[in-house]
Amino acid sequence: MRATFLYAAGDVRVEDVPDSSLTHPTDALVRITASCICGSDLWPYASKPDDGPVRMGHEFIGIVEDTGPEVTTVKPGDLVVAPFAISDNTCEFCREGLHTSCVHEQAGFWDGLPDEGGQAEAVRVPLADGTLVKLPVAADSALMPSLLTLSDVFGTGYHAAVAGGVNERTSVTVIGDGAVGLLAVLSARRLGAERIILMGRHPARTDLGRQFGATDVVSARGEEGIEAVRDLSGGHGTHVVIEAVGAMPAYQQAVGVVRPGGVISRVGVPQYEDAPVGFGSLFGPNVRLAGGPAPVRAYIEELMPAILDGSIEPGKVFDTTTDLDGVPGGYRDMADRNSLKVLITP
Repeated sequence: MRATFLYAAGDVRVEDVPDSSLTHPTDALVRITASCICGSDLWPYASKPDDGPVRMGHEFIGIVEDTGPEVTTVKPGDLVVAPFAISDNTCEFCREGLHTSCVHEQAGFWDGLPDEGGQAEAVRVPLADGTLVKLPVAADSALMPSLLTLSDVFGTGYHAAVAGGVNERTSVTVIGDGAVGLLAVLSARRLGAERIILMGRHPARTDLGRQFGATDVVSARGEEGIEAVRDLSGGHGTHVVIEAVGAMPAYQQAVGVVRPGGVISRVGVPQYEDAPVGFGSLFGPNVRLAGGPAPVRAYIEELMPAILDGSIEPGKVFDTTTDLDGVPGGYRDMADRNSLKVLITP
């Protein structure tokens, strides 16, 4: 089979590897029919891996080819979607909706599984009963792009809005016009927010953000961007700020535009450990800090019906489609901001 590896900064290769196979009785073997490149993949793409070439990809849909003897919820022939975190869906944290903190010894993130990845022709799925969710459509359904967003970006945008406490009484600022930021806009609209300010500077993306529900767009950054958002929000800032980038300047913007008593909800993978949280930034104005890696498994059944009935189309974030041969170019295009999000059909 073929799979994607990151060798060094900017060096992505698709290579032949041994076929994935069952290892544990709770495994499933899935033939991948759709996967994608994530904005978070661009962080390692910009730097050399610590331990040589690493497998890539943590979002996929596929058809179950085989299962271990202890798997009961999926069977060969089922079309399934996998969240970016592996979980048993039964431990105390999973029952609380925090699948990213599952305590099972095989739980974790796809990016931490050395010999598997979603940007490939097939994958071994640990803890298949807890991780995989069956899809009630065929693999050639036109809904595939939107259903694929359930594996990460839609669930992550929704988690950001939920963790921030978005409702019909809150004003919202979303920082970042990548796929997660745009789907955070969609999620905030679904949760009732009537004023949603999108901070982004790529017109094709911010236009999509307006389709998803953004009422205002601010292209300026830094102090100029902060002032613009405050002008739009009566001088006080917004109740909720969703930070969907992960870089320090985005966090500083969030601190600058959040309303006293408000919430900063971070879902961009932070590229820093230290950040302002003292009296002058968060403590004094009673600002709360929320967010984290999204437990998207907890949201799949909740979000899927609106995709199936066509009332939302989160798959619009995919603006490029390629096969495995085109994956290295897809990384380049996303890194250069020529593509928003690349869909892969192995």
